[in-house]
Amino acid sequence: MTNEISLRDVRESDLPIFFDHQLDPEATRMAAFPSRDRDAFMAHWAKSMAARSATFRTILFEERVAGYVVCWDDSGERKVGFWIGREHWGKGIASAALAQFLRQVTVRPLGARVAKHNVASLQVLQKCGFAISGEDRTSGADGDRCEEYILTLGAGEG
Repeated sequence: MTNEISLRDVRESDLPIFFDHQLDPEATRMAAFPSRDRDAFMAHWAKSMAARSATFRTILFEERVAGYVVCWDDSGERKVGFWIGREHWGKGIASAALAQFLRQVTVRPLGARVAKHNVASLQVLQKCGFAISGEDRTSGADGDRCEEYILTLGAGEG
């Protein structure tokens, strides 16, 4: 299946698809991240894409936009994240896309955070070499406190 998955630079035409993905209530629950309205979403992406220290890739599955993977600087720590549209869950797309991305973005260490209840995303990160390095609590999509894992991909990994 990995030959059906590719990464490319994010295009402005991808953003409406990403916007629709983040409106899915189950996706926001799993990610423990609230959806944004269209204006806030587009403003966030415009600001993020202007940051020279960030790397954004659109995930294509069978030539269709399936989601994205990103790497950014967060207070001196490099972090990665990804979002896959629900219609593409459970197909191995996130794992294959993240593995490809980690071959392109070679800076280490990299950090990631994942809600403890998001077992699928935790597995994606672990398949790609990330290890749990801590735990934290944050506000979830619904405003409740959310338990999360902190993961790290160290030098020579991924």
